[in-house]
Amino acid sequence: MPENKRHNRAIKSLKNIEVIKSVFSDRARTNLLRKQEQIVIAWLVQRMPPFITSNILTAIGLFGYIIVSGSFILAAYINRTYLLMGLLGFAINWFGDSLDGRLAFYRNKPRKQYGFALDITIDWISIIIVGFGYIVYAEGIWEFFGYGFVVMYGWEMILALLRFKITGKYSIDSGILGPTEVRIIICAVMVAEVLLPDSLVYSAGFLVIALFFINIIDTRKLLRIADEIDRKEKQEKSKTLFVKPT
Repeated sequence: MPENKRHNRAIKSLKNIEVIKSVFSDRARTNLLRKQEQIVIAWLVQRMPPFITSNILTAIGLFGYIIVSGSFILAAYINRTYLLMGLLGFAINWFGDSLDGRLAFYRNKPRKQYGFALDITIDWISIIIVGFGYIVYAEGIWEFFGYGFVVMYGWEMILALLRFKITGKYSIDSGILGPTEVRIIICAVMVAEVLLPDSLVYSAGFLVIALFFINIIDTRKLLRIADEIDRKEKQEKSKTLFVKPT
Protein backbone atom coordinates (compact mmCIF):
# COMPACT_ATOMS: atom_id res chain seq x y z
CA MET A 1 0.00 0.00 0.00
CA PRO A 2 2.69 2.59 0.86
CA GLU A 3 4.43 1.82 -2.45
CA ASN A 4 1.18 2.36 -4.36
CA LYS A 5 0.66 5.69 -2.63
CA ARG A 6 4.20 6.79 -3.48
CA HIS A 7 3.68 5.67 -7.06
CA ASN A 8 0.43 7.64 -7.33
CA ARG A 9 2.05 10.73 -5.84
CA ALA A 10 4.91 10.42 -8.33
CA ILE A 11 2.46 10.19 -11.24
CA LYS A 12 0.54 13.24 -10.00
CA SER A 13 3.79 15.16 -9.57
CA LEU A 14 4.89 14.37 -13.12
CA LYS A 15 1.47 15.35 -14.45
CA ASN A 16 1.62 18.68 -12.63
CA ILE A 17 5.08 19.36 -14.06
CA GLU A 18 3.78 18.65 -17.56
CA VAL A 19 0.77 20.91 -17.00
CA ILE A 20 3.00 23.73 -15.72
CA LYS A 21 5.27 23.44 -18.76
CA SER A 22 2.35 23.52 -21.21
CA VAL A 23 0.35 26.21 -19.43
CA PHE A 24 3.28 28.61 -19.03
CA SER A 25 5.08 27.82 -22.28
CA ASP A 26 4.41 31.27 -23.77
CA ARG A 27 6.09 33.38 -21.09
CA ALA A 28 9.02 33.37 -18.68
CA ARG A 29 8.22 34.58 -15.17
CA THR A 30 10.71 36.22 -12.80
CA ASN A 31 8.43 37.20 -9.90
CA LEU A 32 9.20 36.13 -6.36
CA LEU A 33 6.17 33.84 -5.93
CA ARG A 34 6.24 32.32 -9.43
CA LYS A 35 6.81 28.71 -8.33
CA GLN A 36 4.03 28.67 -5.76
CA GLU A 37 1.71 30.56 -8.10
CA GLN A 38 2.32 28.18 -10.99
CA ILE A 39 1.60 25.14 -8.82
CA VAL A 40 -1.71 26.62 -7.67
CA ILE A 41 -2.72 27.68 -11.19
CA ALA A 42 -1.82 24.23 -12.59
CA TRP A 43 -4.00 22.64 -9.90
CA LEU A 44 -6.93 24.98 -10.62
CA VAL A 45 -6.99 24.70 -14.43
CA GLN A 46 -7.25 20.92 -14.16
CA ARG A 47 -10.38 21.27 -12.04
CA MET A 48 -12.14 24.12 -13.81
CA PRO A 49 -15.72 23.24 -14.89
CA PRO A 50 -16.20 22.99 -18.69
CA PHE A 51 -18.71 25.86 -18.76
CA ILE A 52 -16.10 28.28 -17.35
CA THR A 53 -14.36 29.92 -20.31
CA SER A 54 -11.40 32.28 -20.52
CA ASN A 55 -13.71 35.21 -21.27
CA ILE A 56 -15.76 34.44 -18.15
CA LEU A 57 -12.55 34.41 -16.08
CA THR A 58 -11.53 37.76 -17.60
CA ALA A 59 -14.90 39.19 -16.55
CA ILE A 60 -14.43 37.74 -13.06
CA GLY A 61 -11.04 39.45 -12.81
CA LEU A 62 -12.56 42.79 -13.82
CA PHE A 63 -15.35 42.30 -11.27
CA GLY A 64 -12.70 41.81 -8.60
CA TYR A 65 -11.25 45.27 -9.30
CA ILE A 66 -14.74 46.77 -9.23
CA ILE A 67 -15.05 45.37 -5.69
CA VAL A 68 -11.69 46.95 -4.77
CA SER A 69 -12.85 50.33 -6.10
CA GLY A 70 -16.16 49.92 -4.27
CA SER A 71 -14.34 49.20 -1.03
CA PHE A 72 -12.58 52.59 -1.26
CA ILE A 73 -15.88 54.37 -1.96
CA LEU A 74 -17.74 52.63 0.89
CA ALA A 75 -14.82 53.35 3.24
CA ALA A 76 -15.01 57.03 2.28
CA TYR A 77 -18.73 57.42 2.92
CA ILE A 78 -19.57 54.79 5.55
CA ASN A 79 -16.69 53.24 7.49
CA ARG A 80 -12.98 52.67 6.99
CA THR A 81 -13.31 48.94 7.72
CA TYR A 82 -14.93 48.49 4.31
CA LEU A 83 -11.38 48.63 2.96
CA LEU A 84 -11.06 45.00 4.05
CA MET A 85 -13.60 44.15 1.35
CA GLY A 86 -10.85 45.10 -1.08
CA LEU A 87 -8.87 42.02 -0.01
CA LEU A 88 -11.68 39.84 -1.36
CA GLY A 89 -11.69 41.93 -4.52
CA PHE A 90 -7.97 41.37 -5.08
CA ALA A 91 -8.38 37.62 -4.48
CA ILE A 92 -11.19 37.48 -7.04
CA ASN A 93 -9.13 39.52 -9.47
CA TRP A 94 -6.13 37.20 -9.06
CA PHE A 95 -8.36 34.19 -9.74
CA GLY A 96 -9.79 35.60 -12.96
CA ASP A 97 -6.75 37.44 -14.25
CA SER A 98 -4.28 34.63 -13.55
CA LEU A 99 -6.40 31.82 -14.94
CA ASP A 100 -8.02 33.24 -18.10
CA GLY A 101 -5.07 32.82 -20.44
CA ARG A 102 -3.67 29.79 -18.62
CA LEU A 103 -6.98 27.93 -18.97
CA ALA A 104 -6.93 28.55 -22.72
CA PHE A 105 -3.44 27.04 -22.97
CA TYR A 106 -4.41 24.07 -20.82
CA ARG A 107 -7.40 23.34 -23.04
CA ASN A 108 -5.23 23.88 -26.11
CA LYS A 109 -7.45 26.74 -27.27
CA PRO A 110 -5.16 29.75 -27.03
CA ARG A 111 -6.00 32.88 -29.00
CA LYS A 112 -2.70 34.65 -28.54
CA GLN A 113 -3.36 37.90 -30.40
CA TYR A 114 -6.97 38.22 -29.18
CA GLY A 115 -5.98 37.33 -25.62
CA PHE A 116 -3.05 39.75 -25.67
CA ALA A 117 -5.22 42.65 -26.88
CA LEU A 118 -8.04 41.85 -24.44
CA ASP A 119 -5.65 41.44 -21.51
CA ILE A 120 -3.99 44.82 -22.07
CA THR A 121 -7.35 46.57 -22.54
CA ILE A 122 -8.95 45.06 -19.41
CA ASP A 123 -5.83 45.76 -17.33
CA TRP A 124 -5.94 49.43 -18.32
CA ILE A 125 -9.67 49.73 -17.59
CA SER A 126 -9.18 47.93 -14.26
CA ILE A 127 -6.44 50.22 -13.03
CA ILE A 128 -8.52 53.28 -13.92
CA ILE A 129 -11.42 51.84 -11.89
CA VAL A 130 -9.18 51.22 -8.86
CA GLY A 131 -7.55 54.66 -9.22
CA PHE A 132 -10.99 56.28 -9.26
CA GLY A 133 -11.94 54.49 -6.04
CA TYR A 134 -8.78 55.72 -4.33
CA ILE A 135 -9.38 59.31 -5.50
CA VAL A 136 -12.86 59.20 -3.93
CA TYR A 137 -11.36 57.90 -0.66
CA ALA A 138 -8.40 60.28 -0.46
CA GLU A 139 -8.76 63.92 0.46
CA GLY A 140 -7.13 67.09 -0.80
CA ILE A 141 -3.73 66.85 -2.46
CA TRP A 142 -3.48 63.14 -1.62
CA GLU A 143 -5.95 62.47 -4.44
CA PHE A 144 -3.10 63.04 -6.88
CA PHE A 145 -1.45 59.83 -5.71
CA GLY A 146 -4.39 57.93 -7.23
CA TYR A 147 -3.75 59.72 -10.51
CA GLY A 148 -0.03 59.06 -10.13
CA PHE A 149 -0.61 55.35 -9.58
CA VAL A 150 -2.67 55.13 -12.78
CA VAL A 151 0.10 56.94 -14.68
CA MET A 152 2.87 54.74 -13.27
CA TYR A 153 0.93 51.56 -14.03
CA GLY A 154 0.20 52.83 -17.53
CA TRP A 155 3.91 53.52 -18.00
CA GLU A 156 4.68 49.94 -16.94
CA MET A 157 2.14 48.62 -19.46
CA ILE A 158 3.74 50.68 -22.23
CA LEU A 159 7.15 49.28 -21.27
CA ALA A 160 5.76 45.73 -21.47
CA LEU A 161 4.41 46.42 -24.97
CA LEU A 162 7.68 48.02 -26.09
CA ARG A 163 9.65 45.08 -24.68
CA PHE A 164 7.44 42.71 -26.65
CA LYS A 165 7.94 44.76 -29.83
CA ILE A 166 11.71 45.04 -29.44
CA THR A 167 12.64 41.62 -28.05
CA GLY A 168 9.67 39.48 -29.05
CA LYS A 169 9.26 38.48 -25.38
CA TYR A 170 6.24 39.51 -23.35
CA SER A 171 6.82 39.83 -19.62
CA ILE A 172 4.36 40.95 -16.96
CA ASP A 173 7.03 41.09 -14.26
CA SER A 174 9.47 43.78 -13.23
CA GLY A 175 12.28 41.78 -11.67
CA ILE A 176 10.97 39.96 -8.61
CA LEU A 177 7.76 42.01 -8.59
CA GLY A 178 4.81 40.74 -10.60
CA PRO A 179 1.07 41.45 -10.46
CA THR A 180 0.61 39.00 -7.58
CA GLU A 181 3.27 40.64 -5.43
CA VAL A 182 1.79 44.09 -6.17
CA ARG A 183 -1.66 42.85 -5.13
CA ILE A 184 -0.23 41.55 -1.83
CA ILE A 185 1.55 44.84 -1.15
CA ILE A 186 -1.62 46.88 -1.79
CA CYS A 187 -3.63 44.50 0.41
CA ALA A 188 -1.11 45.04 3.22
CA VAL A 189 -1.41 48.80 2.73
CA MET A 190 -5.23 48.60 2.98
CA VAL A 191 -5.07 46.51 6.15
CA ALA A 192 -2.59 49.01 7.62
CA GLU A 193 -5.02 51.85 6.83
CA VAL A 194 -7.75 50.12 8.85
CA LEU A 195 -5.42 49.59 11.81
CA LEU A 196 -3.53 52.89 11.45
CA PRO A 197 -5.86 55.53 10.00
CA ASP A 198 -4.37 57.91 7.38
CA SER A 199 -1.35 55.67 6.82
CA LEU A 200 -2.68 54.87 3.32
CA VAL A 201 -1.76 58.24 1.87
CA TYR A 202 1.88 57.83 2.91
CA SER A 203 1.97 54.24 1.66
CA ALA A 204 0.41 55.32 -1.64
CA GLY A 205 2.98 58.07 -1.99
CA PHE A 206 5.82 55.65 -1.34
CA LEU A 207 4.33 53.16 -3.83
CA VAL A 208 4.04 55.77 -6.57
CA ILE A 209 7.61 56.97 -6.01
CA ALA A 210 8.90 53.36 -5.98
CA LEU A 211 7.05 52.59 -9.23
CA PHE A 212 8.52 55.74 -10.75
CA PHE A 213 12.10 54.63 -10.08
CA ILE A 214 11.36 51.03 -11.13
CA ASN A 215 9.96 52.33 -14.43
CA ILE A 216 13.00 54.57 -14.91
CA ILE A 217 15.33 51.59 -14.42
CA ASP A 218 13.25 49.38 -16.75
CA THR A 219 13.15 52.13 -19.37
CA ARG A 220 16.94 52.50 -19.33
CA LYS A 221 17.39 48.72 -19.62
CA LEU A 222 15.00 48.59 -22.56
CA LEU A 223 16.71 51.49 -24.31
CA ARG A 224 20.09 49.75 -23.94
CA ILE A 225 18.63 46.56 -25.44
CA ALA A 226 17.08 48.52 -28.32
CA ASP A 227 20.37 50.35 -28.95
CA GLU A 228 22.31 47.07 -28.98
CA ILE A 229 19.87 45.55 -31.48
CA ASP A 230 20.19 48.62 -33.71
CA ARG A 231 24.00 48.40 -33.56
CA LYS A 232 23.97 44.73 -34.56
CA GLU A 233 21.57 45.39 -37.43
CA LYS A 234 23.77 48.25 -38.63
CA GLN A 235 26.86 46.03 -38.50
CA GLU A 236 25.09 43.28 -40.44
CA LYS A 237 24.02 45.74 -43.12
CA SER A 238 27.51 47.17 -43.43
CA LYS A 239 28.92 43.64 -43.83
CA THR A 240 26.52 42.82 -46.65
CA LEU A 241 27.44 46.05 -48.48
CA PHE A 242 31.13 45.08 -48.53
CA VAL A 243 30.63 41.49 -49.58
CA LYS A 244 32.02 41.08 -53.11
CA PRO A 245 29.85 39.19 -55.58
CA THR A 246 31.34 35.81 -56.62
